[in-house]
Amino acid sequence: MGSENQLMFVKRYRELFSGPVLEVGSRDYGSTTCLRALFPDETYIGLDMLEGDGVDVVMDLTLPFEQVDAVLGGQRFGTVFCLSVLEHCDQPFMGAANITKLLLPGGRVYVSVPYAWKFHGYPSDYWRFTHEGVKKLFADLRFDESIAATSTEVHGDFHPIDEQLSRFQIRGSFHRRQGHFLRGMSADLIRLLGSIGLARWLTRYRYLMPPTMVDMIGELPA
Repeated sequence: MGSENQLMFVKRYRELFSGPVLEVGSRDYGSTTCLRALFPDETYIGLDMLEGDGVDVVMDLTLPFEQVDAVLGGQRFGTVFCLSVLEHCDQPFMGAANITKLLLPGGRVYVSVPYAWKFHGYPSDYWRFTHEGVKKLFADLRFDESIAATSTEVHGDFHPIDEQLSRFQIRGSFHRRQGHFLRGMSADLIRLLGSIGLARWLTRYRYLMPPTMVDMIGELPA
């Protein structure tokens, strides 16, 4: 199950995804969105470590691949969704390797991982990732960074992958150089408030980081 922005990302690039579809971490917690409805004519398997709505197969994807393959009956997939999962995986390289092995040639993975996020356990919370880290995890896939993005928890708030990775600089001059004059004025105002002691808790940092996800699509070469 995905967030609103993850659902929006899938809709934006829907033509890249073909079945059969495997969704890793598919359990519905009541506040998640349903990706399955976007693929009514495709075989769609929801996999999770716990039983629940949206779950067809209960399994830990970091088991040895022979066990994973046996449970899934040798099935290979044109699309794998792995959204907000790998931070909870105590063996993310194993999970990524198994996902790669489950792809058909030319198949794609949409992986969404937190770059900056609060601690949230399921069953615990271990990792944070950059876009370069994602490429290391899925070393056999090709990633098109022109369609990669960072996203926040604000609806529709997507940004390109760049050196900022959604940082908000508390320097007006920085934003004005980027052509964002209103942001520059806001940053200057925040610093002014800090200088008179009204926002010192905020302005003592060089930049701020909103909750940020990294969203990438990787393809297994045919």
